[in-house]
Amino acid sequence: MHIRIDTREHQKEYERITAQFDALGVTYERKKVDEGDYMVPENPHLVIERKKNLQELCGNVTQQHERFQRELIRAKDKQIKMIILCEHGQGIERLEDVYFWENPRRKDHAYRQVNGKPKWIYIPEQKRATSGKQLYKCLNTIRERYGVEFAFCEPSETGQRIVELLRTEHGL
Repeated sequence: MHIRIDTREHQKEYERITAQFDALGVTYERKKVDEGDYMVPENPHLVIERKKNLQELCGNVTQQHERFQRELIRAKDKQIKMIILCEHGQGIERLEDVYFWENPRRKDHAYRQVNGKPKWIYIPEQKRATSGKQLYKCLNTIRERYGVEFAFCEPSETGQRIVELLRTEHGL
């Protein structure tokens, strides 16, 4: 199997994942990929978009929503199947597990400066960070609207998981 890796993939992540590819005997090249991060050149209608963890994915869905949505629309318009591979680990093995995720940024109190003095303040429910339940609902909407699939793995398994997903989709 030969895999194309997007040139915009961070160098540290590129080195970590290509070391896993080397151990698996997979060849690869670094070349621009218009949608996603990983693909097999023989099938440009399947890409894998890698996310470091649920916090990154949550940021894409919330703070970077418009940019992320444009990427999903482009892939759908080009009839590209996108698989988002989230390297979260920690018991997140399938989409349903996201529902129970506890966002570390979701706190009910925060340390803030009030009138120049440090103080713990209460944060009302509607102003807190996205919950696992909210993220789960958003990801389901993305899956239904854009045909995106979600897969999860430990960071140490990313290379193997990319190979498995690309092989399964190609019938190899």
